[in-house]
Amino acid sequence: MIKRLEQAIGYQFSDSLLLQNALTHRSHSSPHNERLEFLGDSILDAVVAQLLYVRFPELPEGDLSRLRANLVRQDSLHQLAISLSLGNYIRLGEGELKSGGAQRPSILADALEAIFGAVWLDGGFDAASGVIARLYCGMLDAIVPGKPIKDAKTRLQEYLQGKRLPLPKYNLSATEGEAHAQMFKVACEIERPRLRTQGHGSSRRVAEQMAAEQALKELKQS
Repeated sequence: MIKRLEQAIGYQFSDSLLLQNALTHRSHSSPHNERLEFLGDSILDAVVAQLLYVRFPELPEGDLSRLRANLVRQDSLHQLAISLSLGNYIRLGEGELKSGGAQRPSILADALEAIFGAVWLDGGFDAASGVIARLYCGMLDAIVPGKPIKDAKTRLQEYLQGKRLPLPKYNLSATEGEAHAQMFKVACEIERPRLRTQGHGSSRRVAEQMAAEQALKELKQS
């Protein structure tokens, strides 16, 4: 199962324990991923800064800083984690599992940063930079200087419009859990090509974004 995650990020670990630690939440056991997350956060900032500096040579420092802040924020990391199905791999304690921790944006974002830190320790800065560059390729391509970074629903809509295909429909399929820890399930349905993906999250918006991200991934792979 871990091999699938390695294939998804485009990196094979020499020390598999580093990846295991990156995927271990503090509710599960120790060592957990908080120290790796700290390391990965710093590496992510540096790599994204370099990617933006090279890609947008005409932009001043202030604009580059704003773009970087958007790219490294929790919501962007959460979208990338969803595209990797990262929730399927995270090791959580029983309480976190029951409360839907595997789909919680903060837990997913932190785990992805921890993976970046683990890759750096295992393969060095170039390896970590390569993983980050590959994962962020779609978001970087979607940047139009002076305009907000597009979310998954917007990118899916534009992808379908560009191919003159019907736009997706989002339907709430289930609401689970108690009021303080509800999880929403949303289906994204596309008529042509026939496609149905599922998203789930702590709000309907998060679930819709997850379903859209998965639909984009499947459309581009087909």
